[in-house]
Amino acid sequence: MKDVNGLDIPTFDDVIAAQDRIRPYIHRTPILTSSFLNEMAGCEMFFKCENFQKAGAFKVRGATNAVFGLSDEMAARGVATHSSGNHALSLSYAAGRRGIPCHVVMPRAAPQAKKDAVRGYGGIITECEPSTTSREEVFARVEAETGADFVHPYNDPRVIAGQGTCSLEFMEQMEEHGAPVEMMVAPIGGGGMISGTCLTLSHIAPKVQIIAAEPEQADDAARSFRAGHIIADDAPVTVADGLKVPLKERTWHFVSNHVTDILTASEQEIIDAMRLTWARMKIVMEPSCAVPLAVILRNRDVFAGKRVGVVVTGGNVDLDKLPWMQG
Repeated sequence: MKDVNGLDIPTFDDVIAAQDRIRPYIHRTPILTSSFLNEMAGCEMFFKCENFQKAGAFKVRGATNAVFGLSDEMAARGVATHSSGNHALSLSYAAGRRGIPCHVVMPRAAPQAKKDAVRGYGGIITECEPSTTSREEVFARVEAETGADFVHPYNDPRVIAGQGTCSLEFMEQMEEHGAPVEMMVAPIGGGGMISGTCLTLSHIAPKVQIIAAEPEQADDAARSFRAGHIIADDAPVTVADGLKVPLKERTWHFVSNHVTDILTASEQEIIDAMRLTWARMKIVMEPSCAVPLAVILRNRDVFAGKRVGVVVTGGNVDLDKLPWMQG
């Protein structure tokens, strides 16, 4: 489908096709609940635990859809991307399953655990400086040298359609939990997960409010949402390293048309929510994934009495550098 600007925009049929395509290579991740956190937040939360996903993050959905959607001729040249971590290791995982090369441009400051995981899946890393400008300049060189197919971390119809399978799966599973959710909350950086969520829910559950959660110190999506056009920060600083990238044209299409609101949380609120979830739910989540809970706890009045879906987007953490251990 083309939007008013001529951009290729994925459709719900693409989500259905993606679900069939990626099923052999991903986990059907569980939904967990916590009565303690429900009481603390004043709402009923259902956590979709993509931290248990293959490669440790939801991004394997979009990456696998892109890789296995390539023709044999295109696949032979391999795939390439730029990413601070989870998309890099997810694309490396998917490429490994198909037996093709994966070239990744990563910021020097990316968590070592994520670099190690990329290499463990067979990804070939080229480092860049920690800014959007440097990332895109270095990537252009790598792409020209390799001829690989560019799989953008989020501004790619194949990736957005793949991410849409997460909320599709969630809504199928919620049939076991009685009434459906009234709100869905997910982190927003570049907007791939939120776009997939918008794409799916606008078709199968259009009354569900979609709330994007963002760090205060990387709030370009919230400012964009209020301004009515994309505002991009080049190198924001936040503990939520997966949410530093700006929106792009395709993700802005979904955000501007389907998101109800974008709410933010402070660095300390994000760290506190991450630690709280580790302590109470006994699950490993990375800082970016704690932003939805931080936002819910900060805005209890918005969520009071509601049934709320919460996407736990990943669990790839450097265990030697947990944020509450930093002096």
